[in-house]
Amino acid sequence: MKKSSILVLGLALVLAGCGNKEAKKDGVKSENVKVQTLETQKITRNVEYSTTLQGYEEINISPSVQGNIEHIYVEPNAKVAAGTLLVRIDQTQLNVAKVQKNTLGVELARMEALLKSGNIAQSVYDQTKAQYETAAENEQFLQKNTFVKSPISGVVASKNYEDGEMYSPAKPIMQIVQLSVLKAYINIPESYFPQIKENLPLEILSDIYPNETFKGKVEIKYPTIDPTTHTFTAKVVIPNTSQKLRPGMFVRTTLPLGKAEAVIAPYQAVLKQQGANDRYVFINDNGIAKRVEVTLGQRFDDKIEIISPEIKGGEELVVVGQARLVGGVKLNIIN
Repeated sequence: MKKSSILVLGLALVLAGCGNKEAKKDGVKSENVKVQTLETQKITRNVEYSTTLQGYEEINISPSVQGNIEHIYVEPNAKVAAGTLLVRIDQTQLNVAKVQKNTLGVELARMEALLKSGNIAQSVYDQTKAQYETAAENEQFLQKNTFVKSPISGVVASKNYEDGEMYSPAKPIMQIVQLSVLKAYINIPESYFPQIKENLPLEILSDIYPNETFKGKVEIKYPTIDPTTHTFTAKVVIPNTSQKLRPGMFVRTTLPLGKAEAVIAPYQAVLKQQGANDRYVFINDNGIAKRVEVTLGQRFDDKIEIISPEIKGGEELVVVGQARLVGGVKLNIIN
């Protein structure tokens, strides 16, 4: 081997031994890191979540009777009140049911006269009466599903058929959506469960209306925690008398949770598990790297609230060199 090659190899070995990526102390492998003492701070907690708006009520108009559509009375974007006639289905089944009910009505009147005169048994009368009541219920059912009315006030959001087409319950004739009141669902970390109360006021923000704020409130706080995501669901109701907001819009909701003591850390100190959304940090545990799983809270520019039962404030957080660490590695703390 040439002398020049030997010199280059020797220089590389020296540089590798002197680098700050790893350090050895007393023959034990360690990592050079910088740490920062964590402190609790009083913050105003405003937590923001994204969600998609829905009509407070969204009804698919799907009659239970299959048949030819005689007439559809409304078109998309039409405003309808509760009880508005929307659709008329072929009346053949309804007309047959009316004849059956009327026939049984005549028979029931005859049985009633015979019962009063003692010429038939009570059981015969009761059987005819039951048949008449069943026929009357069937007529009422067919009346409702032949002349279809809107169960809510709202707007026609879609229409899937035209006059003369054959209706099948597999696909609704139309959808009615309520616009004057909207709803949305947000998934909130379990750590905030005690602070969320029903009727808690909140703000709704939309990029479509950057200079406006819409009001809403928590209507329902669902009582269970999802064991996979460790979140719970809150249903938000938003009055929408101006109808500027529409179902399907993407919005942000801000929950005002008042003042709180929080542990704030540099954002770059928080690491993310590859292939998952788990977040963690490393703290100095008597000179040893300790990995601690954390939940992220509110963001403050280049800092972030970290939440963990193992972090209360006062711990030394690794803020430089954390990406090279694994739990149990010895730390060589440098200034």
